[in-house]
Amino acid sequence: MFKQNSRRKVFSSGLKVLCKAINLFLILVLVTVSSAVKSNALSVGEERKIGQRLLYQIRLAFPTLDDPDISQYINSLGEEVLNVAGFQYFDYHFTIIASSQFNAFAAPSGLVFFYSGLIEKMDNEDELVSVLAHEIGHVAARHIAEGMEQGTQITVATTLLALVGLALGAGALSQALLTGSLAAGHAANLHFSRKHEEEADRMAYGWMKEMGRHPRGQEEMLREMNRINRYTMGNAIPQYLLTHPYPAERLDYIQSLIAYEGKKLNEFKETDNFAFLRMKYRVMSLVQEGKKFRNFLQSRLASTTLDQRDKVMLYYGFSQLDRNEKNYTSAKEYLQKVMRFYPEKSILLADMGVLEMEAGHKKRALPLLQTAYDRDRNDMWAAFQLARLWFQLEEYGKAEKFLIEVKSELPTFSKVYYELGKVKAATGKKADSAFYLALYNLYEGRLNLAKYNLKIALKGEGMSDRYKEEIKEMKKTIETLEKE
Repeated sequence: MFKQNSRRKVFSSGLKVLCKAINLFLILVLVTVSSAVKSNALSVGEERKIGQRLLYQIRLAFPTLDDPDISQYINSLGEEVLNVAGFQYFDYHFTIIASSQFNAFAAPSGLVFFYSGLIEKMDNEDELVSVLAHEIGHVAARHIAEGMEQGTQITVATTLLALVGLALGAGALSQALLTGSLAAGHAANLHFSRKHEEEADRMAYGWMKEMGRHPRGQEEMLREMNRINRYTMGNAIPQYLLTHPYPAERLDYIQSLIAYEGKKLNEFKETDNFAFLRMKYRVMSLVQEGKKFRNFLQSRLASTTLDQRDKVMLYYGFSQLDRNEKNYTSAKEYLQKVMRFYPEKSILLADMGVLEMEAGHKKRALPLLQTAYDRDRNDMWAAFQLARLWFQLEEYGKAEKFLIEVKSELPTFSKVYYELGKVKAATGKKADSAFYLALYNLYEGRLNLAKYNLKIALKGEGMSDRYKEEIKEMKKTIETLEKE
């Protein structure tokens, strides 16, 4: 049951998306609509209720990239925006989806999703923050709720079908998902109006300034969107430009604001893009075919317009590419070039520790990972990798200690429960192992497997009372999800 998994390589091929969407459709055919709420009565509480269920179910529709370093980075940027945005009705979750599409969307109650294809088009962190702030603006201004109120009935099922149809874009499958269902009208209502777009842009612009970020990032992102819109005119327009239209008008609006404020904006400092570029190339290494990614890196390396910092980070991309291909010697050489340029970045020590661990050099990996963690106790990437290493060294108590820490910081990170299940199985605690596997499958959206694991857990001996109480709550959650 617990064979060592090879590192997951996520591909965004049409076939994989097709299979996931079909699986989702078949599941949703079986769910009831008895708990539908009238859209004209949609409240904050009802939107929150829909969002809580979507948080579990959405993984069936979309392959997510939620390793701790990626998740912590995107969520830290979201928190930065929320710190200046003021009171919010919802708890936000920010997730990256593995897909080559140029897309992003906000779902009910603060669920915000970015496609890897959108991130690949960005050059710096301010561009990412501008899109992030724009999506938060839609949620905060309750534009999604307004769209829902134009329909007849809203359920988790119809919302998911609508989101899948929008996410897949134009095509027979997405049309089949929507045709003949309440989701068709609901999907149309998820397209934002000119008024909504201007309001979200204005909110994002103000938040960018409050964060000390030059709104130039917002301008650059809108310019890229407008370029793509012109380039694809008459062809298949990216879904993001369909749900977030009017890029030319929006660009003019932001440029007029920047021109009006003029020299007042010169006080903002240039953003350090190390963390952004590290995340971008990590994501690209996970979703792109190796040859295509290598060609991209080599083309960028030959550019005469990049500054030294951006060029150095291309070596990070090469290191991740060679890591995927198990060329560990060259991967370490590339990573060392980055480390010499950025000696203070502790996360690079963790990356080197991962390379050493995967190359089979456990004794070399341990001090690297431990030092990275000691330098930054909030780094759950280092903590998670330390846990994996201690498990390989059969130090199960130490592995569990770090996994519990990761679980506390990233409670929706499904893989941490899988690793905890392995630890419990290795120490002979089968009931506890089944309990953690149930959590793993719940967060992966596999409800039947979660229920099966819970049955095994309850039949086992020696389970603590605390786990039994959590099992009761899990069963309630599963029952609720199955009613949707």
